[in-house]
Amino acid sequence: MGWVRIRALESTFVSLEAAWSAPPEAFAALVGWSPLMLERLSAFRAGWGTDPLPRLVRDVRGGRGVLLPGDPRWPTGVRALARPPLALYWRGRGSLWRPLQGRAAVAVVGTRHPSFHGLAMARSLGSALAQGGWPVVSGLAEGIDAAAHRGCIAAGGAPVGVLGTHLERVYPRHHVELQQMVGRRGLLVTESPVGSPVRAGHFAARNRLQVALATAVVVVECPESSGALHSAELAWAEGLPLWVVPADVGRASAVGSNRLLARGATPLLSPADLLRQLGAGPLTAASPAAAPAKPSAASLPAANTILLKAVGQGSSLDALCRQLDRPASELAAQLLELELAGLLRAGPGLSWWPR
Repeated sequence: MGWVRIRALESTFVSLEAAWSAPPEAFAALVGWSPLMLERLSAFRAGWGTDPLPRLVRDVRGGRGVLLPGDPRWPTGVRALARPPLALYWRGRGSLWRPLQGRAAVAVVGTRHPSFHGLAMARSLGSALAQGGWPVVSGLAEGIDAAAHRGCIAAGGAPVGVLGTHLERVYPRHHVELQQMVGRRGLLVTESPVGSPVRAGHFAARNRLQVALATAVVVVECPESSGALHSAELAWAEGLPLWVVPADVGRASAVGSNRLLARGATPLLSPADLLRQLGAGPLTAASPAAAPAKPSAASLPAANTILLKAVGQGSSLDALCRQLDRPASELAAQLLELELAGLLRAGPGLSWWPR
């Protein structure tokens, strides 16, 4: 049955649990329930018994399962959707459904083709949110999504990957290792059962799930035509906090996100600003260990030390490439390491500054 009938049952019986134990004659009074449907319902309930929950729990093995409407863990944000899924198939840490049920997570979204600055910021956000005890929700797509998840994993956090495919399919294909790691460290979620075909519309539909699981949405970088803009519109429609990382006005990959700023989204200049607004996340330990000391320049590899000195009081990626005579791809990776170590902060226009 679909959500129209499910909501009719909840309206009539208060809850699906109460409906399960209601006598057959109570269903006969419902509008639109034919005698054939009532026969099928009676046979289905008889097959599962008066208390199906223990059997359902036994069927969930190996850190995977199916979440159904009526389950106490069913996320409140998902239930409020205009078109909620009829099931959520998952793999990973089932304990994460508790914070997700109350939308205690942060969604980080953006383009599949970001700049170095966008990648660095997404990874820094994933790392900072993990350290702050916040599950990081994203779509496991190329670019910003993957960078946010990698930053979260590197910091020992809980990534939540909302898939546009079923659990046995990896897209893009080279994300096999990343998807497996998200499934081990966090949670993989999809509304597509195993074996279902993959369609372009599924990737657009997952945007609503990402927003429905989150208490705030961060758009790192996206062009004018992007699924991240759809997520931003959904966040605005629900009144959720919407943060956007500013970028060069002339960069095509950031035209969409920059225009969100012009419409009133909150600029995000540093992950620390976001954490100050959010406070401690639901996964913060009751007695957290002391934060690791920020590494000193003397403990860094020689190449990173040279790069740190070259940055000085601030420098752009282009200037660093010319100064050190090294390719941008190598320097961007090292700059990201220094940023995650807390020694640099990323600024607009692919620039970096000392902390």
